[in-house]
Amino acid sequence: MTVLVTGGAGYIGSHMVLALVDAGRDVVVLDDLSTGFGWMVHPSAHLIQGDVGDEALVAEIIQRYGVRAIVHFAGSIVVPDSVTDPLGYYLNNTVKSRALISAAVQNGVEHFLFSSTAAVYGEATNSPISEATPLNPVSPYGTSKLMTEMMLRDVANAHPLRFVALRYFNVAGADPRGRSGQSTRQATHLIKVATQAALGQRSHLDIFGTDYPTPDGTCLRDYIHVSDLAYAHTLALDYLDAGGNSVVLNCGYGRGYSVLEVVEAVKRVSKVDFAVNLSPRRPGDPATLIASAAQIREVLSWTPKLDDLDAIISHALEWENSLKLRRLEAA
Repeated sequence: MTVLVTGGAGYIGSHMVLALVDAGRDVVVLDDLSTGFGWMVHPSAHLIQGDVGDEALVAEIIQRYGVRAIVHFAGSIVVPDSVTDPLGYYLNNTVKSRALISAAVQNGVEHFLFSSTAAVYGEATNSPISEATPLNPVSPYGTSKLMTEMMLRDVANAHPLRFVALRYFNVAGADPRGRSGQSTRQATHLIKVATQAALGQRSHLDIFGTDYPTPDGTCLRDYIHVSDLAYAHTLALDYLDAGGNSVVLNCGYGRGYSVLEVVEAVKRVSKVDFAVNLSPRRPGDPATLIASAAQIREVLSWTPKLDDLDAIISHALEWENSLKLRRLEAA
């Protein structure tokens, strides 16, 4: 069975491709390479450069490769950018998802995995956050993802399509074998930025907001290793293959670290004391996002293998070093 991975040249998508190839599945990747990199796609996968919103192209790919499952990562992901460019986010994350889902239905694809987000919960008052927590996104990014979840729910009620939507918490780290990692130069992920500061690629690290209602005043987040996340997706495909019903699941470890705690951990692992600037809050950032992971462990029998902040940071540092060498070789 061939699996179509949209956004498979990006950070999380490329790790999913690795997991699928490692599991012996046939993979085709659709990516416009606006933020992804062709060299990050495993050579065993077929890479097609194109727009996920091009319904005719998606239909052609499904028919040509015999696609029976779609894993959808393509989209825009920077919360503050979504506040300043809401229409761009609704186009990339909602309108184009609608076209992709339509192509799937029209061409007989019955299994669909969707890359959702904990941002659908907004400023949740309970912690940890379960799937039953009220949905109240505070950014266009979160709303754009929630709208796609709703489309999938309604389509699954009307057509023979079953889906798993995974609501990610904070994804970090890199493939332990050094085959992929977070490669976007302008990425805003905390661990990515902190490792760049540790390696001297940034003059300092900005911490946005120190007056949140948390123990040290900085945001609390549940950091999940990207390879554990990819593993959860492979289990979700197995679940659908076995006849599982459509379901929405949180994907996190159920443990939170503050921004200050992560910064200190990066300094400890890297053995570098880099400069840190304290800046005002960014719009759209909830104070606390920590997952209740009980349901995903039960439904998918998911047991994380890399639930360790220092390991996440170590793999991120190793990847950042490899990118530095790649750039030097290309210069």
